[in-house]
Amino acid sequence: MATSTTSRESGFTITELLVTTTIMMLVMSGALTTFRNALTINDSASQLADANQNLRAGTNQLIRDLMMAGRIIGAEGISMPSGAGVVAFNRPGPPGSSLTFPLIVDADTTLNLPSLSTGFGLGPVITGSATDTVTIMTIDEFTPTISTPPTNAAAPTVTEATIAPDGQSLTLPATSLWLAGDAVNDTQPIQVGDLVFFKSPTANAIQTVTSKDATHIYFASDAHDWFHFNQPNAPVRPLAIMKGLAVPAADPWPSTSPVTLFRALMITYYVDNTTVAGTPRLTRVVNHLTPQALAGVVEDLDLTYDLVSGETNPVTYATAITSLPYTDAVAGVTYNSNQVRKVNIHVGVRSEVLSKPAQDFVRNHISTSVAVRSLASVDRYKTQ
Repeated sequence: MATSTTSRESGFTITELLVTTTIMMLVMSGALTTFRNALTINDSASQLADANQNLRAGTNQLIRDLMMAGRIIGAEGISMPSGAGVVAFNRPGPPGSSLTFPLIVDADTTLNLPSLSTGFGLGPVITGSATDTVTIMTIDEFTPTISTPPTNAAAPTVTEATIAPDGQSLTLPATSLWLAGDAVNDTQPIQVGDLVFFKSPTANAIQTVTSKDATHIYFASDAHDWFHFNQPNAPVRPLAIMKGLAVPAADPWPSTSPVTLFRALMITYYVDNTTVAGTPRLTRVVNHLTPQALAGVVEDLDLTYDLVSGETNPVTYATAITSLPYTDAVAGVTYNSNQVRKVNIHVGVRSEVLSKPAQDFVRNHISTSVAVRSLASVDRYKTQ
């Protein structure tokens, strides 16, 4: 008996093809979504890491410098020239600024440059808020001290010098560590624009190096003294007092008394929103040399200060102060920079580029406090 079979050509029906294509598209869609999410997470993480790196780099350096404020100098600051005709002392700051130092007047009317100069709102406005600045005075720990006068004037050692009678130059041996340097101990030679701190048991002063030769360092009153620290014609000049040139009757100072010289560092922090427009950078400048950009993009630099009153020791002012000097109307006490004991830091940064998921910058902030080592001591017993 004959039989018959049915058959069809190999292949898929249109229905099967549509179902298969739909399933493949769903799988690919899920895979692409997962891949896109992974890229998004990676982008956000990268932007956050970038912001955090900038935050750490800038804040860590600021903290280290603040901790060294007033080293050797002390809380009393540095005596400055004063009297009729004295020119204001220039202070480093953001590009385009014309800042001068706010000095502190002692009970004996001496003008002092504080070891830490506050600068509330002196920086550029970023995201609607003015940023702060701060200037730190300290002593370079890598430069050896110089003693005057020499033990043997005919043969001074490499760490001795003679101050000129007018106080406007130092005479040193050609092998002096200040002139020749010391590569082994990382001592750099003194350069034009450096600051020299003069300290005796009862007085101090500061001068700007304006030139040098094989055996001298000079402190002239010229364009190289950008700060105007060298004012030889000032009625009251601390270095002249130390050398016995203009000695107050109540505080005699013979010219043969010892004076120790240090290389001083003036370190200023501010936000620079000019050099790279629209990209504010936390900037550090030593003396008045080339500024160094530490971190970006910085949107907040806010500094407040905890103070101790010399009149009501050991009471600490409870509210952090932003602008000094500050007078407490209730207590009747005026606070100044010499009474700073702790610095409260707030730094905010954002990423360099937009984060793709949010189409916005990734931001991060840090707040911390720094006890200023050389300014932290408090006399708990008020004496008459």
